[in-house]
Amino acid sequence: MKVAYWVVAALLALVYIYSGGIKAVRSKDRLRPMMGWVDSVPLGVLRTIGVLEVLGALGLILPALSGIAVGLALAAAIGLVLIQVGALSLHVSRGEFTVIGLNIVLLALAGVTVWLSTVWL
Repeated sequence: MKVAYWVVAALLALVYIYSGGIKAVRSKDRLRPMMGWVDSVPLGVLRTIGVLEVLGALGLILPALSGIAVGLALAAAIGLVLIQVGALSLHVSRGEFTVIGLNIVLLALAGVTVWLSTVWL
């Protein structure tokens, strides 16, 4: 189970470090071609989402790697599930049904990571 956790957690961490990192530092003008929804949220909310995604990615890896506060890996996985629930609701409310495939995959992977992270408890 630990190998499965590391595979899924590493994949999610890579995705969220990238996507959260660009949300945290890029301007709305540079994000708009990739994420049409950026104009529907204030800049502070966009930056907060980005920081939370990066922190969630680090929370999947660092506690399990160090053996310190391993319960944070579970909390990070739950947080990433909640981020995807919010993302799905945003896309559905905007009628963007064609772009929710990635969100569904990330939600499923984060849900599996919640289950797999219990190996550290």
